[in-house]
Amino acid sequence: MKAFDHQSGQYLAIGDARIYYEVAGTSGKPILLVMHGGFGTLEDMSAIYPELYRAFTLVGIDSRGHGKSTLGTQDLTYERLQKDAELVLQHLNIEILSILGFSDGGIAAYRLAAFSNLKIQKLVTIGSSWHNKNRESNRPLYERLTAKSWADKFPATVQLYNKLNPEADFEKLASAVKKMWIDNTSSGHPNEHISKYTGPLLISRGDKDHLTKLTDVAELEGIVKNASVFIIPMAAHDAFNEQPDLVSAGIRQFLKADS
Repeated sequence: MKAFDHQSGQYLAIGDARIYYEVAGTSGKPILLVMHGGFGTLEDMSAIYPELYRAFTLVGIDSRGHGKSTLGTQDLTYERLQKDAELVLQHLNIEILSILGFSDGGIAAYRLAAFSNLKIQKLVTIGSSWHNKNRESNRPLYERLTAKSWADKFPATVQLYNKLNPEADFEKLASAVKKMWIDNTSSGHPNEHISKYTGPLLISRGDKDHLTKLTDVAELEGIVKNASVFIIPMAAHDAFNEQPDLVSAGIRQFLKADS
């Protein structure tokens, strides 16, 4: 069974944007919020959802401007993604949960852990930076981003976006994502504020991830008291697609382990 299908969800109006979300699973199970990466959708981590679905009620959100969610006129920032997630969870009357975030979704999850009033039991990130300085070595790459360059390299993601989004404008989305990726203000990464989170954290990274440095992961492990590191061998940025069984097993073990 697919956890998410882009058919069974609902919209929440936030300002002039409409944020699409789905809830999969039965009531009574602990909640796991899943947050996808840039230019993705809530279905992206479907390779690892089956095992998680057995133990959790999954809440998936299409990030603002992505999937079925519209962009609206507010700037796309990690702070905005954080606030959108908070409002969806508030709408669902969810205060206690765990979070799994990939790439941009993990950065927004770090912000939730640092700045929100949610009771986050456990946090898992995959391929996610946590400090503005983590982006400096990749800044030239992000600054070269255009709608065309992304479409040439990842045409399937653009085709899916055009199929799903009710206000599809990929040029506009690419410009907004690029601005978010090079943002060095307080609306970006949580930076040292992530130390406010004292719950269990699993920092996951593919050993061939060119966007997330091992040294940055090690530094974060030293900052967050209850952090563990999970290095996925023979895997790049989207490690869950290259090593789904291993990633699924590692995350499942972490989430069920005693705090």
